[in-house]
Amino acid sequence: MIIDCHGHYTTAPPALAAWRDRQIAGLDDPASAPSRADLEIGDDELRESIESNQLRLMDERGIDLTVFSPRASFMAHHVGDFKTSAAWASICNELCFRVSSLYPERFAMAAMLPQSPGVDPATCLPELTRCVEEYGAVALNLNPDPSGGHWTAPPLTDRSWYPVYEKMAEYDIPAMVHVSTSVNPAFHTTGAHYLNADTTAFMQLVQGDLFTDFPTLRLVIPHGGGAVPYHWGRFRGLAMALGKPELAEHVLNNVFFDTCVYHQPGIDLLLDVVPPKNILFASEMIGAVRDIDPCTGFHFDDTRRYVEAAALPAEHRSAIQEHNARTVYPRLDALLKRQGR
Repeated sequence: MIIDCHGHYTTAPPALAAWRDRQIAGLDDPASAPSRADLEIGDDELRESIESNQLRLMDERGIDLTVFSPRASFMAHHVGDFKTSAAWASICNELCFRVSSLYPERFAMAAMLPQSPGVDPATCLPELTRCVEEYGAVALNLNPDPSGGHWTAPPLTDRSWYPVYEKMAEYDIPAMVHVSTSVNPAFHTTGAHYLNADTTAFMQLVQGDLFTDFPTLRLVIPHGGGAVPYHWGRFRGLAMALGKPELAEHVLNNVFFDTCVYHQPGIDLLLDVVPPKNILFASEMIGAVRDIDPCTGFHFDDTRRYVEAAALPAEHRSAIQEHNARTVYPRLDALLKRQGR
């Protein structure tokens, strides 16, 4: 089977965005703030939003299952305070859970955390726990920059993050390190901020010794790792200069990259540089790049075509498309086995 480890609910019914607009307006005018009960989205609306979009493309591209989380750019942890983020995360997570319940063999739920700038990450634990224990979440998204492009948070190796890592280790659940919207005009959200964050997160992990304290922790760096594969020699050299072991020993037992790279040469480079065991198939379809590439006639985010066209041994291709995800996401593997897959 083919597992897409990186999907977001980018096509949620318009009522969700309308509720969010009211929530944001309520920050200045509390009397206009909506209640949770004000958001009414029926199952038929969810089906329509999924069947004509993600599910249609999954069928066309031969993708069996998607790990499905709230829309990354909508996380917007910089908006309001922790209370704002907690309410928003709870609603978005519930919608993804409902989609996974309507299509249990096609979507597995992943959770966003209610992060907020300057707030102790430990405040995220109740929502993390709820999503795992009540919704059966198989993964979560961790934003290394809740400030929205101003990078006021400490590095991922800082001990302030440890309560989240401890809970992840307890649940044996991985996190995708994924930022949200940039409000810094110097950084375009998807063209700069996302890729900068991928690169920055990897370098933070190279600089630190996080996996000495958390040897079972697993982090997925999306979008092919940003600049990491292209500058692999630089990172190896920097690790040496910092007195760290080789990257294979220092980080590659715990850090993985997805295939959200939208042209063949980029995928080929990723597959040539990064060991096959550290690559997970993904597309982030209907996400940052939605158009058709005029050079190929296919959608930029139809990443299965690139993986299929790459010069890979069959066992490496099947590992990337299925087996690595089962290893990195053990709760997903358990779910699939319960389904007889």
